[in-house]
Amino acid sequence: MDTTLQDPLVGQVLDGRYRVDARIAAGGMATVYRALDTRLDRVLALKVMHPALAADGSFVERFIREAKSVARLDHPNVVQVFDQGTDGSYVYLAMEYIAGCTLRDVLRERGAVQPRAALDILEPVLAALGAAHRAGFVHRDMKPENVLIGDDGRVKVADFGLVRSVDTVTSTTGAVLGTVSYLAPEQIENGTTDPRVDVYACGVVLYEMLTGAKPYAGDSPAQVLYQHLHADVPPPSALVPGLAGALDELVASATARAPEDRPEDAVALLAEARRARLTLTEEQLDALPPQALTAEHDSAEDRTSVIPRALTVPRPRPVGEDALDESAVDRTARLQTPPAPPRRRPVRPPRSVLALVVAVLVVLGVGAGVWYINSGQFTKVPPLLAKTEAQARDRLESAGLDVGRVERAYSDTVERGTVIGSDPAPGARIRDHGKVTLTVSLGPETVNVPNVEGQTLAKARARLKADGLEPGMVTREFSEDVPRGSVIRTAPDAGTKRHAGSAIVLTVSKGSPVDVPDVTGEDLDSARDELTEAGLKVKVSAERIHSSDYDKGTVAAQSPDEGGEAEEGDTVTLTLSEGPEMVEVPDVVGDSVDDAHEALEAAGFEVEEDRGLLGLFGDTVKKQSVEGGDEAPKGSTIKITIR
Repeated sequence: MDTTLQDPLVGQVLDGRYRVDARIAAGGMATVYRALDTRLDRVLALKVMHPALAADGSFVERFIREAKSVARLDHPNVVQVFDQGTDGSYVYLAMEYIAGCTLRDVLRERGAVQPRAALDILEPVLAALGAAHRAGFVHRDMKPENVLIGDDGRVKVADFGLVRSVDTVTSTTGAVLGTVSYLAPEQIENGTTDPRVDVYACGVVLYEMLTGAKPYAGDSPAQVLYQHLHADVPPPSALVPGLAGALDELVASATARAPEDRPEDAVALLAEARRARLTLTEEQLDALPPQALTAEHDSAEDRTSVIPRALTVPRPRPVGEDALDESAVDRTARLQTPPAPPRRRPVRPPRSVLALVVAVLVVLGVGAGVWYINSGQFTKVPPLLAKTEAQARDRLESAGLDVGRVERAYSDTVERGTVIGSDPAPGARIRDHGKVTLTVSLGPETVNVPNVEGQTLAKARARLKADGLEPGMVTREFSEDVPRGSVIRTAPDAGTKRHAGSAIVLTVSKGSPVDVPDVTGEDLDSARDELTEAGLKVKVSAERIHSSDYDKGTVAAQSPDEGGEAEEGDTVTLTLSEGPEMVEVPDVVGDSVDDAHEALEAAGFEVEEDRGLLGLFGDTVKKQSVEGGDEAPKGSTIKITIR
C-alpha cells in the first residue's frame, strides 16, 4: 500500500514554492519528502519537522541555527542545504536530493563488501567529516543510514549538525538500538562530543562493511551500551579469515575506547586509511568476504534490489593535507555483484538492408558527432573577476553552469567578498552543466585595527567592516571626555595587526555620570522637579511603606540612593510614605511594671517610667500617657506612672 496517499502534505505546496510529490522516509524528528522547487524547477529533498516538535520554540531555534551553520559547509561529499523556512506549523529544510540508496541498503542486500569497496565508501565519508571537523562541526550520529550513495556513484553524508532527539539513547526501539551501536564510550558515559566521536562511529561502520555485522549485539540498548564501555571492538578478521592485518589495525585505531588513543579527527583517520590501502595487494583489496550475499540472493530474473549493479564510487579529494598523485585519487572500485546471464543471440536482418541502415547511421552520426565534439557540448566560462559571490553564481547559472566549490583566499588587492579567480578560468571552454570552482577574496591576510575613538558606534562598526574586521562585543562605561554613544577604545588597540575577519571589542561611552540627589522627605512634585533638572527620569512605585520619619505622601525611599552614579536619562524609582503605622495601645493600668513593659513592647512601643517620689518603691501602674484602647504610632513612646 502506498503510504504517501495518507500523508496530508503530499500534493501540497509549502511556502508557495515547494511542491511535495512523495514521502521518502520518516524518523523520530522529521519526515523527508521528494519535492519540486517550482521557482528553480529542480527536484530536491524536503525535511519537515514533526508539528509536535515544531511547537517547541527552543527546539526550532536550534534546528534553524544549526541548519544555517551546516549550509556554510561546501564539500562535494556533504549533502547540500539550499533553504530553510516555515509555513504555518511546518518547519522545513530544503536539501540536495540524491537519487540512489543508503549504505544501510547496501549492507542489507549485499551483506559484507570487499575491502576495496569498503575503503572507497569510507574515504569520501571521512573527507566530508574532515571538512566539517575543520569548520568546527561534529556530526554526532554517524551510521550507515546517513551515508547516501547516488546512482552515479557519488558518496554523500547527510544530517550534519542537525538537532538530535532527546530520547535517542533511552528509547528501546529497534531504530535506537541501531543508533547506540555507533556511540563512542565518552558519549555514553558523560555526553562528551568532539570530532573523535565521529572517528569512533566510522570505525564501527568500517567493521560492519567488512564483516556484514555490528561489533556488539544485545537484546536491549543497555546491553550494547555496556559492551561499548567495557569491551574493545573485536578485529574484523575474527569473522573474515584472511582479512589483511592493516584493516584490523585501522578498525582498532578508530574504535579505541580512550579518546586520546584515536586519531584526532576525520582528516587524521583519512590519512591512516590511505596508508592502509597502500599496504594491501590487489588480491587483498578484491577478496570477497564469506558474509557477502551470493548470486542466489540477487538473480537477474527476479531482482528487486535498490542497489545499482555496477556502482562506481569515486575517491574523494584530500582534506587538509598534501594532494596525492592523481592516479591514486581518481581510482575507483565497484561493489561486487555476479555477472548477468548471457543473452540470446538476436535474429539478424538480411545483409543488404543492414548495410543500408549502417551507412545512413554512419553519415548522420559523423555529422552530429563533429558538431557535438567541436561546439555542441561546450560553453565558455563567463567573466567573473571582481564580481560578488552572488553575482558570479547568477552569471554561471545564466550560462548553464553550476558552482562546484567556493574557496576562500587572502588578497591584498581584491576587495573582500569578491571573486579572485575561477577554475576553469573565464573564457575557457567547459562542458554544458559543468561545475566551476570560485575563489573569493578574504581581503588582506592581516589588517591594522583602525582608530575609531570618538566615532559613533554605527560609524565605528562600518569602519571595521570596511577594513576587513568584524565588530565584536560592545561594553559601556562612563566617560567625562567622550560624548555619550561614541567609542572610548577598542580591544585590541588601534594600530594592532589582526587577521582579516577578526572580531574587535568596542567600549562605548555612557557620557558623564549624573549624581543622584537625595529627595527623601520631599513631596512628590518637588522630588520630581529636582530629579528632572538633574537629567533623570522619575518612576513612582505602586508600593507604599509606613514610616515614622516621613509624613504621609512624602518620599520615604529612592533607588538609586543619594550619591549613586547614573547615566543621563536613567530612571530613579521613588517610594512614598504612608506615614507612621497606627497601633492600638494596650491598657496596662493596674498591671505590675514588668507586665506593663512586656505588653507595651509586644505591641511595638517604647516604654518610659515616671516614678516620682511616691513611686520609688512602688510596682503598680497607676496611669499611662495614652489611654488603653486608643491608637498611637508604632514605635512611639508610652509613659507609665508608677505609684
